[in-house]
Amino acid sequence: MPINLSKGQKVDLTKGNPGLSSIMVGLGWDVNAFDSGADFDLDAAAFMVGENGRCPTEKEFIFYGNLEHASGAVKHMGDNLTGAGEGDDEQIQIDLSKIPANVSKVAFTVTIYEAEARGQNFGQVSNAFIRIVDESTGTELIRYDLGEDFSIETAVVVGELYRHNGEWKFNAIGSGFQGGLAALCGHYGIEVA
Repeated sequence: MPINLSKGQKVDLTKGNPGLSSIMVGLGWDVNAFDSGADFDLDAAAFMVGENGRCPTEKEFIFYGNLEHASGAVKHMGDNLTGAGEGDDEQIQIDLSKIPANVSKVAFTVTIYEAEARGQNFGQVSNAFIRIVDESTGTELIRYDLGEDFSIETAVVVGELYRHNGEWKFNAIGSGFQGGLAALCGHYGIEVA
């Protein structure tokens, strides 16, 4: 039975699961019924950040344009262009044992591709969730349903894995940003062209 989190809640991941290293982070969403005239393309990404809350280099930004970190610790399983159907829309594999020592946190985000041009925002998205699955057993460990508390935001920091006293924990964040992926990149210290 997974632990269902609410916004702001933190939970131990490795403490109660010794030996846990290979996890799958699944993100999913539904798009509301009304038609904005353009397809919705939501994109999941992971920012591997240091103690200062910023990515050491742009290589620690894992997304559809950079699917895997050099360490093999974070691997994006590819872009889903529609979000149709049940279950996870995008997945990111994490090997906790390979996360470099200078990375203390992995933040998971979802953005709307070309949101401004298409007149779209998270107020039009429902049933968004993040879940963490133990890849060795297929067991869902944690689930966080974001609820419907967004209106004009075009990017959301969904949650983050973070290192605390040698163990990994998960924090359900659910905070929205305006300005899409560019705003998130700026927040995590990545220069955007």
